[in-house]
Amino acid sequence: MTDLIQQQLIAARRNQILDAAAVVFAEHGFHPTTIRDIARHAGIADGTIYNYFDNKTALLLGIFERAKASIVQQHMPAAPEQLDLRTLIKLSLVHPLMALKQDNFALFRILLSEMMVNEDLRTLYFQQIMEPMLSSGELMLGQASVSYGLTPREAGLTVRAISALMLGMMLHHIMGDTTLHAEWDAMPDFLTDLILNGILEKNS
Repeated sequence: MTDLIQQQLIAARRNQILDAAAVVFAEHGFHPTTIRDIARHAGIADGTIYNYFDNKTALLLGIFERAKASIVQQHMPAAPEQLDLRTLIKLSLVHPLMALKQDNFALFRILLSEMMVNEDLRTLYFQQIMEPMLSSGELMLGQASVSYGLTPREAGLTVRAISALMLGMMLHHIMGDTTLHAEWDAMPDFLTDLILNGILEKNS
């Protein structure tokens, strides 16, 4: 029981710090923000943050890891291996689109701009967020795509094409595409049909 309470306290403190970091990063940007700024917003001592996160980069990644975990928990069914290809493609689109919708566009803009000049952040983002998502998507899509005639190589490329499509859409949204902004909730179904039709056409 004591260990469970301790884990809950640690999780609560991490969330408190990440909540504060998300607000301050979005308001002031990555570079101008200091650990002291985040600590002040969280109402804790500066040194407390270092008990949970090594630096600002770890905080920024932590925000996106938490968002990813939350969306996966909300949308991923208990037995994804039993889903058909269309449902799996839609799920792979819903996760990033809905994660961004939850007030994370400003943070994603900060993340993108920082990754352009910060090689360490690019590497960590790929290792901690992108690579696990690609591997998971490749595994699930590979299992469901056998009946559609996709090879493992083609399944892997399809997952990466979907990922690249997501990045492009995020950039369009950030740059102020009003049509995309208005249709954001409809995009998972629209893109799923577009991708699936391409797969079916290729193997017809």
